[in-house]
Amino acid sequence: MTRAMRTSPTLGLFPLHSVLLPGATLSLRVFERRYLDLVSECTRESRGFGVCLILIGDEVGVPATPAKFGTQARIEDFSTGEDGLLHLRIRGGRRFRVDTTHVRDNGLLLADVDWCEFDSDDELRPEHATMGLILERILEQVGGEYANPPPARMDEASWVGWRLAELLPLQESQRQALLQMDDPHARLDWMLRWIS
Repeated sequence: MTRAMRTSPTLGLFPLHSVLLPGATLSLRVFERRYLDLVSECTRESRGFGVCLILIGDEVGVPATPAKFGTQARIEDFSTGEDGLLHLRIRGGRRFRVDTTHVRDNGLLLADVDWCEFDSDDELRPEHATMGLILERILEQVGGEYANPPPARMDEASWVGWRLAELLPLQESQRQALLQMDDPHARLDWMLRWIS
């Protein structure tokens, strides 16, 4: 299929040594021209960009090799830090699978992506009730934007799973494995085994 015939969107990628999960936030410092251009385009066109875990390479310099799954990021806030660099706060949205990649002249990695299905809004299953209690305890300690979530969120398998994946002390490779799972109950099963 030629690029002109594709219906999948093309996203500029911001490969990182961190996994951005749906609903989670990350702070970025942007200084490379390719990423400043990407942020400018996304702001001008009111769209997001893709964040993928780096499998091979670094966050600066030569384009890195990204994981096959990533998360669309939306810019929530930006400022210029004391270091003179652009500081962004981004939030994860929809998951995607990278189909093909190519590199723009300025070194920006572009990906043709296929969107993953949205998570179902299934309720927590009885076998995952412990996971909800663990999340409640964590949220009591960390507070912040997740303090006092509505009860409906605490009963939602997908939301509980993503927040645990975000807040538990997991390795980035473990978060990536969770990001690649389509079933919110399977994510909770995996984390329950890990905690046990």
